[in-house]
Amino acid sequence: MPRRRTGRDAAATRQADLFAPAPPDPVAPEQAAPPRDLPAIPAALWERLAYSRFRARFHLGARERAYLDRHGLPEVMTHAARFLATRLAPAHPDKDGRQTPWRGHPVFIAQHATGTCCRGCVAKWHAMPAGQPLDDGQQAYLLAVIQEWLRRDAAAQDGADTPISDRR
Repeated sequence: MPRRRTGRDAAATRQADLFAPAPPDPVAPEQAAPPRDLPAIPAALWERLAYSRFRARFHLGARERAYLDRHGLPEVMTHAARFLATRLAPAHPDKDGRQTPWRGHPVFIAQHATGTCCRGCVAKWHAMPAGQPLDDGQQAYLLAVIQEWLRRDAAAQDGADTPISDRR
């Protein structure tokens, strides 16, 4: 049996760490700030999301909740604006369908819970066709959805449960 040489192409076979700090984004912080006036979310969206077993199972974990409490919603929404601008807004995002991690930041959890994690989900849940860049209004709408989900999930965990429709 031939002996393998250690160290050969080690860099090529090493998998990237998904939870390592990301390199600085090319978007300037002032460009990635969330708009002050976010659009209203139709109530029908929350009803549709509640019927999806996959989407309904997402909730903030202790780590993400602590992060949200420590940094506050305005700063987390600034992160969300930057994530959307760099990972979702282009017509053909890099690694589309795999660009949103499953944990590690409250926005990532909210994106999976609201169908704003990839262009396919955005097309399905929010009727924004893939293959076209998202304009400022569309990005503001997606930010409003994420922000409202974060508020609802935080309120539900605090004991101020929001009414849940009967799913029979």
